[in-house]
Amino acid sequence: MDIDLDRARALRVLGRGAMGTVFLVADGPSAASRPYRYALKAFDKRSAKPDADRRARWEINVLSRLAHPHLPSLLGFTETDDLLAWAVPYCSGGDLNELRYSLPDRIFSPAAIRFYIAEIVSAIAELHAAGFVYRDLKPENVLLRADGHVILTDFDLSRLLHHGPTSASSSPPPPSHRGHNRRARVAARSDSLVGQAKSRPPQPWSAAPSPRQQLQNLVRYLMGSDGALAKKTKSARVSPVSRKPGSFGSSGAGAWGKSYSFVGTEEYVAPEMVRGEGHGFAVDWWAVGVLVYEMAYGRTPFKGQNRKETFRNVLHKELEFPGDSRRRTPELADLVSRLLERDPRRRLGYAGGADEIREHPFFAGVAWDMLTEVSRPPYIPPPSDEGLAAGEGFDVRDHFRNLHQPPPPKGASDASSDFSSEF
Repeated sequence: MDIDLDRARALRVLGRGAMGTVFLVADGPSAASRPYRYALKAFDKRSAKPDADRRARWEINVLSRLAHPHLPSLLGFTETDDLLAWAVPYCSGGDLNELRYSLPDRIFSPAAIRFYIAEIVSAIAELHAAGFVYRDLKPENVLLRADGHVILTDFDLSRLLHHGPTSASSSPPPPSHRGHNRRARVAARSDSLVGQAKSRPPQPWSAAPSPRQQLQNLVRYLMGSDGALAKKTKSARVSPVSRKPGSFGSSGAGAWGKSYSFVGTEEYVAPEMVRGEGHGFAVDWWAVGVLVYEMAYGRTPFKGQNRKETFRNVLHKELEFPGDSRRRTPELADLVSRLLERDPRRRLGYAGGADEIREHPFFAGVAWDMLTEVSRPPYIPPPSDEGLAAGEGFDVRDHFRNLHQPPPPKGASDASSDFSSEF
């Protein structure tokens, strides 16, 4: 459907990021009496970062192809001279990161991990079956619906890959398996190296370094002695850097289903991506392993003091389990170990896709074909009470117009301040 910005009234801002601002929006004849609500992602063309427009349109393209209980669907979109906006279902339960930090020990029980990871695996399996590698799994991107089930979000770093014999693709699930800002998202970049977003059409390189040379330079820059990035201690998204020409939908993807982009969130980036050897669908299963570890032990396994150290740990640090956790939860520890296999060809999920993960002993007893029907979520969000009375709310377009208004004259501001101080 087309989004009618004349009828839509924003209740509040849900978040801001590299891809724009997300609003909780009410839409109805008068936008009152608790009308239909959804999340509206609005991209301001006037203040956009380079290539953000292409990434936003790519996300809309991906969303338009999704139909799964644990993936968002595109409810509609609209475009004006200044804005590009698209609507997705509103998830009122927050995200998995917020939920973890609300727990006393900031860790989940094995039963809760089994529930959430089963639904995440189901969502990733659907993406892989459609040819998309996700590449941005982290707790902040796992949203909770009002009923406690999960929804993955943010697909601007995804890529369309060709399934092939060496692509580490996930096998499509059988019919019974189908269903009907702790980390700043900032770019780690060198101006001379980061120039091509993941959705940009191939560009002529002429005198510029070859894509593979760019890759080698970037890896040396991140892993070498240069300390320019060492001050950034937060886990951050890394920029989409394409190292191999390709089409818009599969930019950076080779004939064997590999991408040569360097993207993701640093604590979840797979070793083959850091090494620059090309990656396939198996990077998502590595990220699942990192997420399971974080949910179980309260931290990610390879985080260093800075980005350079984190990447070194991803490549070389031995996987450690706290205390006697291996003995207490052997199936969980084995699942993590097999997902965090540095050689993607030996990683759980590489050969048999999601089916290999479903068959792991940790998931014994999971009714994969009825996840949303018979699995009770371990946490049910409290009812959301965000009504909207007639005349309340604000216009999304006005929100962005106000951002571009010049500041008030300094004299007027000073006079107002002096006047109020007298009283």
